[in-house]
Amino acid sequence: MGVEIERKFLVKKEKWQAIRPSNGELIIQGYLQKDPNKTVRVRVKNNSGYITIKGKSKGITRLEFEYEIPVNEAKEMIQEFCDRFIEKTRYFFEHEGFTWEVDEFLSPKKGLILAEIELNSEEQKFSLPNWIDKEVSDDLQYFNSNMI
Repeated sequence: MGVEIERKFLVKKEKWQAIRPSNGELIIQGYLQKDPNKTVRVRVKNNSGYITIKGKSKGITRLEFEYEIPVNEAKEMIQEFCDRFIEKTRYFFEHEGFTWEVDEFLSPKKGLILAEIELNSEEQKFSLPNWIDKEVSDDLQYFNSNMI
């Protein structure tokens, strides 16, 4: 069983821009199914395609199953089945033993920057980089599936 334990934060733009890595990866993703109990996402990043099934969040934990699929099929699914999609550039940033994923949204919420950290348990301790603003892990408007 796949489990995702993730916390999500807004980012202080000016501080992030000063230390942002030079190389990010473009991600395009759409949703084949969105309901309160599960989402089915299709994603293209670099030259790879993925399909991901996520369960309902319980706190910051939810079931997650992700599978690589042919990139041409992922692109076709997005084109044929997703009337809207998300485009974002993802950066990876190491901070005190943790890898942060930082997404700069190109659409539909151009200019939004969100940082995520995956944990091994909901109680796991970590320190915040100085470019982190407020936590939005429980704020439904910042779930990617709700942005479109």
